[in-house]
Amino acid sequence: MDLDEKKDFNKQLMSLAVPLAVQNLLTSLVGASDALMLGRLTQDAIAAVSLANQVSFVMSLFYGATVVAASVLVSQYWGKGDYLNVRRFLAMSIRYAVGIGVVFTLGAFFFAEQIIGILSPEQELIRIGSEYLRIVCFSFVLTAVLSSFLMIMKVSGHAKLSVWISVVTVTVDMAADFFLIYGFGKIPALGANGSAYSTIVVEIIALTWCVIWTQRNEKIRIEKDTLFYFSKEYERDMWKIIPGMLASSLSWGLSITMHSFILGHLGTDATAAASVTTVAQQLIQGLTHGFATGIGIMIGQLLGRNELDKAKRYGARSWKVTLLLGIINVGLVCIVGPLVYIFYVLEPQAKQYLVQMLIFLAFYMFAFAYNTIFTCGVFPAGGDSIYDGISVLIATWCFAIPLALIACFVLHLPVMVIYVVMCLDEIVKVPFIKWRYNKYIWLKNLTKETAG
Repeated sequence: MDLDEKKDFNKQLMSLAVPLAVQNLLTSLVGASDALMLGRLTQDAIAAVSLANQVSFVMSLFYGATVVAASVLVSQYWGKGDYLNVRRFLAMSIRYAVGIGVVFTLGAFFFAEQIIGILSPEQELIRIGSEYLRIVCFSFVLTAVLSSFLMIMKVSGHAKLSVWISVVTVTVDMAADFFLIYGFGKIPALGANGSAYSTIVVEIIALTWCVIWTQRNEKIRIEKDTLFYFSKEYERDMWKIIPGMLASSLSWGLSITMHSFILGHLGTDATAAASVTTVAQQLIQGLTHGFATGIGIMIGQLLGRNELDKAKRYGARSWKVTLLLGIINVGLVCIVGPLVYIFYVLEPQAKQYLVQMLIFLAFYMFAFAYNTIFTCGVFPAGGDSIYDGISVLIATWCFAIPLALIACFVLHLPVMVIYVVMCLDEIVKVPFIKWRYNKYIWLKNLTKETAG
């Protein structure tokens, strides 16, 4: 890669990654603002809402897999200039999102107590969490569909617009949280339920904005014939990618739910401390995901134009990005950690756990950056979606989770030992990324000529 190409790479990456990282940060702040407001309410409230939000988190693993699969194909067709197929795969992503959202909405509404009861035996957490879940579930379809529209914004070069949408939604969410959780004037204090109502309002605003923008853009406008277009061949193209992405997201995501299950059986101090650590982690992860998505879009568009050699050079340049991001992530933990420690109202034991969890988080986030740029950016750009699923399955479900279950329920080890063992999966995956990269399975043009 010569100097001009390096400059071009850096310019493209920053124009994509910075808005995407900011948008991810602001999206995280929507959830974090709920947690921040509840953190000033009671420890039970933040713990219960954290458990209830595991449902929407698991749902995001399903629609996220379909959106990422669609984004791989949309990126390549966008690079090729085939906008008809861009619209078709966008519509396909929306249809999948609606179906997934409906299923999870019905399940959460009718089985709220049973779901929270699985995650924690604490009766007060079950009561608060189930009430919250029955309300917030009405945002599920909106959230799932919104992800498809945000995806097309990123691929089409309008990532900055997603930032403005996030700015508005964060502002509205924080204001609504304040008034609905604590009450103001004639507005009653709704506690944790107020956070659920504010989430619904925010999703309605964001989705309405995205739909209006999309319909005004000729290249990606969704018409009735496009929305309901069906092709077995195109479905096969999607399903060549979806299983790998779904295996990856489910293996990783369900491990997070398993973390909640284990910590939920260690008491509210451990649950609350882990919940606060997760808030810090999600705020920092947005930067890495922004760069991973940006690199994936850049390489995907090159592959769609059949510029394989240039895509290969862009992949090689990504190694320097991983190391830089790892260092930045450690620095961000050092900044965000003290802030969440000061802000949240926790019991002394929970605060002690929080300090120790944040220290380990610094090591975890370095490994996370190293892995994510490739497993969520470079590899999927060319259709290599299966590796991440395999690596998560082995590192998480064959190593970290079994050891954590033994440590918790058999050996009854201290909370922090269990927490560290649960989070070793990202570190275990690090040595194998370079080996997979050098196979160049990801270097593929997946496009085909437009079908009628």
